This record gives sequence, C-alpha cells and structure tokens, in this order.
Amino acid sequence: MTDVVCGKCNNPITQNILTALGKSWHPEHFVCKVCDRPISEGSFNQKDGEPVCSGCYISKYTDVCYACKQHILSQKVIKAMDKTWHEEHFVCGGPCKKALVGASFYERDGQPYCKDCFEAQFASRCAGCSNAILEKAVIALDVKWHKDCFKCQKCKEPISGNTFAVQDNKPLCTECAGI
Repeated sequence: MTDVVCGKCNNPITQNILTALGKSWHPEHFVCKVCDRPISEGSFNQKDGEPVCSGCYISKYTDVCYACKQHILSQKVIKAMDKTWHEEHFVCGGPCKKALVGASFYERDGQPYCKDCFEAQFASRCAGCSNAILEKAVIALDVKWHKDCFKCQKCKEPISGNTFAVQDNKPLCTECAGI
C-alpha cells in the first residue's frame, strides 16, 4: 500500500486526512494560499489549484464595481469602458437610469448613457431642425447643421460646395443670391 502524502509538505499522512481539490492534506496544512491561515470553514475558494479563504479571495481576486465600489461576488459581471460593474449597476448615467446590459450606449466623462439621455444632455443641436446631431455636421455661420438641413432659405435646396451667401444670418445658394 502506498502512503498518502500531504499536498502542502509532501510528507506521508498517517492519521487525520483532509481531502480537497483532488489532493490529501494534513488538516493543519490545509491553509490559505494568500494569508497562510488554516481554512476551517466548510466553504473555500481556489486559485491556481490552491485553497484560498473567503476573505482573501474577495479582497484579492474579485473585481470592484465602478458604481457602488463593492466587490463583485456574482458570476454576472459587466466589463465596459475599462471598468467593471455589477450587472444591475450598469445603467444609464442620465435621468432614466435604464439598464444598459446588452444595449448600445454612448460614453461621456466615464459614464454610460442611453441614446435618448445622451442626445438630450450632450448632443449638439442642428441650427436648421433643432434635433440632435450624432454624425458629421456642417459647420457654417458659427453653428452646426445636419448635412440635409443646410439648405438655401429661399429655394430650400441643399447647399453643396463651399460657396454660399448669407441673408439675415441664413444661408442662400449662389443661384438665389445671384452670385
């Protein structure tokens, strides 16, 4: 019969045997990999095949939620914007506080925002239609415009090219302006 050896000291175990993590241990050698204290509670964690007490596991190996600053103990973790979140805390930073798990979002100052809150709070407004500008804008007359909204105030045709006239601080195409 072969001797059972301890997973920590590699010496034979002749009396009490503790079996865990696919190994046998002297009970006094079943210690936390981090703090080296005996693990006496019934539940423990493991890291790289070694036992880790619950306290050390939480403090050393779990992420901290960006929103609540608490350790994340559940399996459901959101990683976004180089931060880690509890799933229930990954919500819009705007007034709606809508859950953003699985949804597209905008980022501003380290916070996620749903499309509606982002537009309402941060998006530039078009000088032509007053709606949010989320794509490329035409900048003319010291304001921003949607490409399709930058049009002649007389004939209502889009102004293309770099040449246009101004009347009452409104754009006019070269034809309507007589240029």
